[in-house]
Amino acid sequence: MKRFRRRRSPRFSGQSFNKLIPNMITVLAVCFGLSGVRFALAGKWELAVAMIVLAAVFDTLDGRMARLLRAQSKFGAELDSLSDFVSFGVAPGVIVFLWALEPLTSFGWMAVLFYATCCMLRLARFNTRLDDDKPSFAYNYFTGVPAPAGAGLALLPLMLDFQVGLSPVQAPWLVAVWLVVVGLLMVSQVPTFSFKRMKVP
Repeated sequence: MKRFRRRRSPRFSGQSFNKLIPNMITVLAVCFGLSGVRFALAGKWELAVAMIVLAAVFDTLDGRMARLLRAQSKFGAELDSLSDFVSFGVAPGVIVFLWALEPLTSFGWMAVLFYATCCMLRLARFNTRLDDDKPSFAYNYFTGVPAPAGAGLALLPLMLDFQVGLSPVQAPWLVAVWLVVVGLLMVSQVPTFSFKRMKVP
């Protein structure tokens, strides 16, 4: 007499492949962000900045893909925030430190810590307001500079050096002050237009 084995439920029950796609894109974004640190350690500044730009591109794609596939989830939202903190908070700060702030030793690192902390607080504030009722026009604006834009501003001195040869490395204090200003912009109440809701033709 044959014994029929009881069929086990799938290990990832309730998780469709469509729901995994946005999360996979988010993981790629954080991989690009960490790769930026790796290239900065090797002194390849152009590639380091390019990795952060790619992380920002994939950060935009995961949200659009989640809405397109109707695969939004709390897990995806939390994963996205963690990815943003690493890619746009930690990685740009470390890149700027290695590029210009090392001569300031502890003071340069304090500027990096301030910037990363502001990014973390900005993301935490964003998450706590996801369920708040807002007027329709308010959905087109962020409160404070969003994390990807903050990363772009933090890396602006490097990009200026690439394009016009304006190197603030000779004045690391200016770079440190700039990093602190960008951090303050992220936690500020300044309304910033959101391009995520713009329709791509």
